[in-house]
Amino acid sequence: MTSEADAALDRRIHPVRPDLAASRYRGRVAAERFADPLPTRIAVASAPLRPAPDAARSIDTEALHGESFDLYEIRDDGWAWGQLATDGYVGYLPAASIGEAGEAATHRVCVPRSYRYPEAELKRPPLSLLSLGARVRVVGTAVTRGLDYALLDDGSAMVARHLMPLGETVADWVAVAESLLGTPYLWGGRTSLGLDCSALVQLAAAEAGHVLPRDSDMQQAGAGEALDISGGLPELTRGDLLFWRGHVGILSDSRTLLHANGHTMSVALEPLDTALARIAATEWGAVTACRRL
Repeated sequence: MTSEADAALDRRIHPVRPDLAASRYRGRVAAERFADPLPTRIAVASAPLRPAPDAARSIDTEALHGESFDLYEIRDDGWAWGQLATDGYVGYLPAASIGEAGEAATHRVCVPRSYRYPEAELKRPPLSLLSLGARVRVVGTAVTRGLDYALLDDGSAMVARHLMPLGETVADWVAVAESLLGTPYLWGGRTSLGLDCSALVQLAAAEAGHVLPRDSDMQQAGAGEALDISGGLPELTRGDLLFWRGHVGILSDSRTLLHANGHTMSVALEPLDTALARIAATEWGAVTACRRL
């Protein structure tokens, strides 16, 4: 039986179910059993994270290669339930997409996408295509015909300049978002092959060291500093975030909105005045907040 306290917990960020909850919630919620997390790591290029163990359900988000995943359950039907360490998102993903935690990642992909090769040779058939923000462990370097490669702990290789040490950041995170122009819109998508509005913000801002939650309502509640919109929109600048009910966009400049959207079905630039009028005429309505990182 789910208690009143259970019901108040957002299932997106709290690993709590009526039948199973993370052990850290013991004494706080009612559950049939509690479990300690088993550290694992995402072993595929990306893995869809769903609210239920059902491949027909829309995805909530995607876990990226190398991200840590706290595992609480593996079901007989091949689904795993747990929590993504990067942003705390909870859900179900295919158990085959996770592997042993291993040693900590050292680098992340810092370009929209890059191939991982079986060796330091670009002519070899690639093993996978990793997206912006994917994490890897670099253990060495190699040079083949003048091209620098990073050697990874699994024996594969990637182009070195496509990776950045985890502790380093970029100066202009909006430029990262702009590099994703044209990416198809995908509900729940979090890779450079398909993004939604809040994933564009989260992934790009992370390149500048801003750790943001996954969904637009979460970002509206706590990303950066809230600007006063009681008298209308304030003077806007590059990097400001505008929120609507269920949507977020980035100011490329004071008059241009950059956003992953279902209107163009892509990451696109749109004149701000045009976007404001168009969105106001939809179910999303007027701007609900403006925040500055």
